[in-house]
Amino acid sequence: MATYPEYMVAPIRQDLVEAGFEQLMTPEEVDTVLNDQSGTVLVAVNSVCGCAAAKARPALKMAVSSSDKKPLKLVTVFAGMETEAVAKAREHMLPYPPSSPCIALFKDGELVHMIERYHIEGNDLMRIVNNLQGAFEEYC
Repeated sequence: MATYPEYMVAPIRQDLVEAGFEQLMTPEEVDTVLNDQSGTVLVAVNSVCGCAAAKARPALKMAVSSSDKKPLKLVTVFAGMETEAVAKAREHMLPYPPSSPCIALFKDGELVHMIERYHIEGNDLMRIVNNLQGAFEEYC
Protein backbone atom coordinates (compact mmCIF):
# COMPACT_ATOMS: atom_id res chain seq x y z
CA MET A 1 0.00 0.00 0.00
CA ALA A 2 1.26 3.44 -0.92
CA THR A 3 2.27 5.86 1.82
CA TYR A 4 1.94 9.00 -0.32
CA PRO A 5 -0.59 10.10 -2.93
CA GLU A 6 0.66 9.45 -6.47
CA TYR A 7 0.20 13.08 -7.52
CA MET A 8 2.80 14.00 -4.88
CA VAL A 9 5.45 11.50 -5.96
CA ALA A 10 4.89 11.69 -9.74
CA PRO A 11 7.26 14.64 -10.27
CA ILE A 12 9.83 13.03 -7.97
CA ARG A 13 9.68 9.80 -9.99
CA GLN A 14 9.91 11.77 -13.21
CA ASP A 15 13.12 13.46 -12.07
CA LEU A 16 15.05 10.19 -12.37
CA VAL A 17 13.06 8.84 -15.31
CA GLU A 18 14.03 11.90 -17.34
CA ALA A 19 17.66 11.17 -16.44
CA GLY A 20 17.40 7.69 -17.97
CA PHE A 21 16.30 5.59 -15.00
CA GLU A 22 13.64 2.91 -15.45
CA GLN A 23 11.02 2.83 -12.69
CA LEU A 24 10.56 -0.73 -11.39
CA MET A 25 7.08 -1.26 -10.01
CA THR A 26 6.90 -4.96 -9.10
CA PRO A 27 9.08 -7.54 -7.35
CA GLU A 28 9.18 -9.49 -10.61
CA GLU A 29 10.62 -6.50 -12.47
CA VAL A 30 13.26 -6.07 -9.76
CA ASP A 31 14.25 -9.75 -9.90
CA THR A 32 14.40 -9.73 -13.70
CA VAL A 33 16.86 -6.84 -13.68
CA LEU A 34 18.95 -7.81 -10.65
CA ASN A 35 19.15 -11.53 -11.40
CA ASP A 36 20.75 -10.75 -14.76
CA GLN A 37 24.29 -12.06 -14.48
CA SER A 38 25.79 -9.81 -17.15
CA GLY A 39 26.75 -6.16 -16.94
CA THR A 40 26.24 -3.40 -14.42
CA VAL A 41 23.04 -2.05 -12.88
CA LEU A 42 22.69 1.07 -10.75
CA VAL A 43 19.70 0.96 -8.39
CA ALA A 44 18.39 4.12 -6.74
CA VAL A 45 15.95 3.77 -3.88
CA ASN A 46 14.13 7.07 -4.32
CA SER A 47 12.35 8.92 -1.52
CA VAL A 48 10.35 12.05 -0.73
CA CYS A 49 12.85 13.11 1.94
CA GLY A 50 14.97 16.22 1.74
CA CYS A 51 18.29 14.43 1.36
CA ALA A 52 16.94 12.62 -1.70
CA ALA A 53 15.89 15.93 -3.22
CA ALA A 54 18.99 17.92 -2.27
CA LYS A 55 21.68 15.27 -2.64
CA ALA A 56 20.79 11.78 -3.88
CA ARG A 57 18.90 12.60 -7.09
CA PRO A 58 21.19 15.50 -8.11
CA ALA A 59 24.27 13.34 -7.42
CA LEU A 60 22.88 10.46 -9.45
CA LYS A 61 22.09 12.71 -12.40
CA MET A 62 25.45 14.49 -12.27
CA ALA A 63 27.47 11.28 -11.93
CA VAL A 64 25.70 9.52 -14.78
CA SER A 65 25.69 12.48 -17.14
CA SER A 66 29.35 13.39 -16.60
CA SER A 67 30.98 9.95 -16.55
CA ASP A 68 32.58 8.22 -19.50
CA LYS A 69 32.14 4.88 -17.78
CA LYS A 70 28.67 4.27 -16.43
CA PRO A 71 26.34 1.38 -15.62
CA LEU A 72 24.64 -0.38 -18.50
CA LYS A 73 21.25 -0.13 -16.78
CA LEU A 74 19.80 2.54 -14.49
CA VAL A 75 16.76 1.61 -12.39
CA THR A 76 14.83 3.02 -9.47
CA VAL A 77 12.27 1.93 -6.90
CA PHE A 78 10.32 4.33 -4.70
CA ALA A 79 10.32 3.89 -0.92
CA GLY A 80 6.89 4.23 0.60
CA MET A 81 5.11 3.46 -2.65
CA GLU A 82 5.61 0.08 -4.34
CA THR A 83 6.47 -1.63 -1.08
CA GLU A 84 6.87 -5.13 -2.54
CA ALA A 85 9.25 -3.92 -5.27
CA VAL A 86 11.28 -1.97 -2.71
CA ALA A 87 11.38 -4.99 -0.38
CA LYS A 88 12.64 -7.17 -3.23
CA ALA A 89 15.34 -4.63 -4.12
CA ARG A 90 16.40 -4.51 -0.48
CA GLU A 91 16.70 -8.32 -0.42
CA HIS A 92 19.28 -7.99 -3.17
CA MET A 93 21.10 -5.33 -1.11
CA LEU A 94 21.64 -7.54 1.94
CA PRO A 95 23.53 -7.49 4.27
CA TYR A 96 22.97 -3.72 4.24
CA PRO A 97 19.99 -2.61 6.34
CA PRO A 98 17.06 -0.89 4.62
CA SER A 99 17.55 2.82 4.07
CA SER A 100 16.10 5.42 1.79
CA PRO A 101 17.38 6.99 -0.14
CA CYS A 102 20.23 4.67 -1.02
CA ILE A 103 22.17 3.74 -4.13
CA ALA A 104 23.49 0.30 -5.05
CA LEU A 105 25.72 -0.81 -7.90
CA PHE A 106 25.54 -4.41 -9.11
CA LYS A 107 27.98 -6.10 -11.46
CA ASP A 108 27.15 -9.45 -13.03
CA GLY A 109 24.37 -9.93 -10.47
CA GLU A 110 26.56 -9.16 -7.45
CA LEU A 111 26.31 -6.11 -5.18
CA VAL A 112 29.68 -4.35 -5.51
CA HIS A 113 29.09 -0.83 -4.13
CA MET A 114 26.57 0.63 -1.69
CA ILE A 115 25.80 4.19 -0.64
CA GLU A 116 23.52 4.22 2.37
CA ARG A 117 21.37 7.09 3.60
CA TYR A 118 23.94 8.18 6.19
CA HIS A 119 26.51 8.49 3.37
CA ILE A 120 24.07 10.78 1.56
CA GLU A 121 22.75 13.01 4.32
CA GLY A 122 26.17 13.31 5.95
CA ASN A 123 28.06 14.37 2.82
CA ASP A 124 28.07 17.22 0.38
CA LEU A 125 26.80 16.75 -3.16
CA MET A 126 30.18 16.60 -4.91
CA ARG A 127 31.50 13.99 -2.51
CA ILE A 128 28.57 11.74 -3.43
CA VAL A 129 29.13 12.41 -7.14
CA ASN A 130 32.82 11.54 -6.75
CA ASN A 131 31.93 8.38 -4.83
CA LEU A 132 29.63 7.25 -7.64
CA GLN A 133 32.11 8.15 -10.36
CA GLY A 134 34.82 6.19 -8.56
CA ALA A 135 32.55 3.15 -8.41
CA PHE A 136 31.74 3.55 -12.13
CA GLU A 137 35.45 3.70 -12.96
CA GLU A 138 36.16 0.58 -10.93
CA TYR A 139 33.21 -1.61 -11.94
CA CYS A 140 31.75 -0.40 -15.25
